[in-house]
Amino acid sequence: MTALFCSVKCPGSLILKAYDLAQELREAGTPVISGFHSPVEKDALVTLLRGSQPVVIALARGLEGMRMPAEFQKPIREGRLALVSAHPATLRRPTSQTAEERNRLVGALAERIIVIHAETGGRLERACEEFVQWGKPIFTLKSEHNANLVVMGARILQSGGF
Repeated sequence: MTALFCSVKCPGSLILKAYDLAQELREAGTPVISGFHSPVEKDALVTLLRGSQPVVIALARGLEGMRMPAEFQKPIREGRLALVSAHPATLRRPTSQTAEERNRLVGALAERIIVIHAETGGRLERACEEFVQWGKPIFTLKSEHNANLVVMGARILQSGGF
């Protein structure tokens, strides 16, 4: 699986590239795992669910009592959408701590990690530092806004490079 991450705050120039990336992942049939929480990640999920590849949504809360969005029904029936959580079933609300734990789970389950953007000094950037320590290959999009990721060892993702 390929993990997909993006900070909540994302430069506009990367949002367009993220949309193209989601289409490429879908067309390549690449299995993707993410929390699909940030606006860019949510948009990517909409694109990915139009494909036929497996998609895994990792939650920062428990599964119990969760309302299943209508757009999840068909991919779940087809066996290509799964929801996972490392949190107690009764945990109803995500917190910043459970979001960090969710991101670690996503990183641990992924073969490689694509980071559309990680805000300098943010939680996602710290998670990426941890992923690098684990030896996970990290890729990012070419942009001056991703220099922090390149410095820590992320490679620039080439179009169709997955």
